[in-house]
Amino acid sequence: MDIYLQSIGQILESSGFAGLTVGHAVMLLVSFIMLYLAIGKGFEPLLLVPIGFGCLLVNLPLSGIMDDGGFLRYIFYGTEHEIYPVIIFMGIGALTDFAPLLANPVTFLLGAAAQLGVFIALFGAMIMGFSVKEAASIAIIGGADGPTSIYLTMKLAPQILGAVAVAAYSYMSLVPLIQPPVIKMLTTKADRAIRMDTLRPVSKLERILFPIVAPSRSWRGSCSP
Repeated sequence: MDIYLQSIGQILESSGFAGLTVGHAVMLLVSFIMLYLAIGKGFEPLLLVPIGFGCLLVNLPLSGIMDDGGFLRYIFYGTEHEIYPVIIFMGIGALTDFAPLLANPVTFLLGAAAQLGVFIALFGAMIMGFSVKEAASIAIIGGADGPTSIYLTMKLAPQILGAVAVAAYSYMSLVPLIQPPVIKMLTTKADRAIRMDTLRPVSKLERILFPIVAPSRSWRGSCSP
């Protein structure tokens, strides 16, 4: 009997269970929650499924998947050398529809107001003990999308890249879960029953010219003496 117990003990010591830490367990739980929300609830599966599955893989004890020669180590090459952010930016640029902004230009103030959260998060992170560069990497999540957060974090604080990437994409994916209770808390039933006016139609020519003219005008302004 003792021999069997010793054999079982040796198997457990050489398995991943021996290397399982509280941190691994927490992140594995997070990955399961992400996969459940994506597959079971349909919350942004294109974002949460790869994030959740990647989180699951890298937190399997002794998997070695992120070690030199590991599969995800080669995948991570694109992040380290800033390949993925550029590709994602190109895709986002190709898919962005400026029609709502062109039909109602005053809505640009909503984007400007979002920048206030950047400064709140910046000072909040510094108060919590993060360095200025780490705080800036955390704060940019509130005013930009995932690729921007990844790019800035790689430049300023690559040691927290994993946490920033998960936070940046998770909050965007969980908007359908977070937004309804916040809306109900800040509005009345009558407010929510208001029907918005139909925006004016935006021509294809406007949609094409706006992303070409706007950056070129801002570039010329920045180069003028």
